[in-house]
Parts: sequence; C-alpha cells; structure tokens
Amino acid sequence: MIARNETDIEILREGGRRLARHVRTLASKVAPGISSAELEAKAREMVAKDGDEMAFLGYKGRKDKEGFPSGLCVSVNDVIVHSPAGQNGRVIEDGDVVCIDFGIRHRGLFTDHAITVIAGVARGSEDERLLRGTKEALAAGIASARVGGNTGDIGHAVEEIAKKHRFGFPRNLSGHGVGLKVHEEPHVPNFGEPGTGEKLVEGMVIAIEPMMTLGSGELYIDADGHSYRTKDGSRTAHFEHTVLITKDGPEILTR
Repeated sequence: MIARNETDIEILREGGRRLARHVRTLASKVAPGISSAELEAKAREMVAKDGDEMAFLGYKGRKDKEGFPSGLCVSVNDVIVHSPAGQNGRVIEDGDVVCIDFGIRHRGLFTDHAITVIAGVARGSEDERLLRGTKEALAAGIASARVGGNTGDIGHAVEEIAKKHRFGFPRNLSGHGVGLKVHEEPHVPNFGEPGTGEKLVEGMVIAIEPMMTLGSGELYIDADGHSYRTKDGSRTAHFEHTVLITKDGPEILTR
C-alpha cells in the first residue's frame, strides 16, 4: 500500500497501536500450562471488543483452497511461522520459545506484528541469544527502510545480522507489503544486495519480519498444511513490525 493521505495514515497508526497492545497482552500471558487455543480466544475477545477484525482468519493465499482457520499464529520451538493457534493443540511448556504473530483490520486497513518470547525459564543461553539477535536484525532492517532505497537494502541489513550471529534463515519466507490487504507487494526479503529489488517510496507500508534459526534454516511444511518447521529440529525466532516509509525515515506503526 502507498498511504497518500493523512486519514489513511492515522487509521494505520491507530490500528498499529491497537495491534501492538494486543500482542503485548498475549505475550504477557505466555507461561507454562497455557494453551494456544486460550491465546486464540483472548485475541478474538480483544479484537471484537475494539470493533476490529482478525486479519488472518479465513485468509487465502493464491494457492489456498480453504481459508486460514485461526486469527492468531502461535509457533513454538522448531515451528517458525503460521501455526494456527486454535487448531494446533499446543500446550506451552517451561522453556518453550513462543512466537505470537497477529494481524488486525481496523477501519478497512491492515497491520501485522510478531514477537517471540520464552515461556518461564530459558533452557539455555542459545535461545536467549537467538531472540536478541533476531530483534537486532529487525532493528537493522527497519533502519535501512528509507525513501529512495530498495527492498534489497532491507534484506541485506537483515542478512548481515544473521551472518554475524551465525544464524540460519529461510529464503522462502519474507516480509511484504501490507495495508489494503494482509499480504501485498512488494516482496521484502530477509537477504539480498543493496540497490536491488523494488524502490522504496514515501507512503509505502511494509511488514519487515526477520525469521532466524539456530540451525541451517531449511524448512518443511507440517502435516497441518500451514506450520513451517525446521528440518533439523532447531529452534526459531520471528519478529515483525509494520512500517510506514516517510521522508523523515521509517515510522514503526506497531509499537
């Protein structure tokens, strides 16, 4: 989406604020013993109370015959993205690495946001390092999202952090445009070369979302047809913000 007027920008800002509040609430509830289904129910309750809509619920990609069954993704440990919270049957255990990925539609416009947290006590320093490094990659990607730049600048910045920490990262998953739809152009990769890809223009709204693993980064789709798992069973982290490209620099909408 290219936001061309102040009304759309204010709608996106308010939607981003609401979504960030919801994600913080859900993250605070992540603890040993809570189920993904309980988190899904809480997400639906909060969104309905605000009069907004769940962005992911019923979403169909180009190749999907059926809509996505949940409004919330709760992806745990070796699952990096897209695990439907209402259907995956997951009960969180102590030390689990848990990603909360969530989107809403507020007054017709979409925002998208994800964070990863550790339930209870971390099982090791590597899990904590993974979360810190993936957050660092998100910050680097956002900092490079400037008018006149390219999507490849963002991908390069993210990739450099992954290499610095020796993390694996999938090449078949990426960030994306957002606003009028949940997913739209441009494609925003987590790797690349500066000066390549689509030009970043004022008013562009994009979701930047590094996804990192402690292993190779190679994935497969689970039997549920939605969840992406690491082939080597390594743990994963995923952080995402919806960002507005402005003449003064990137503005994080989901904070």
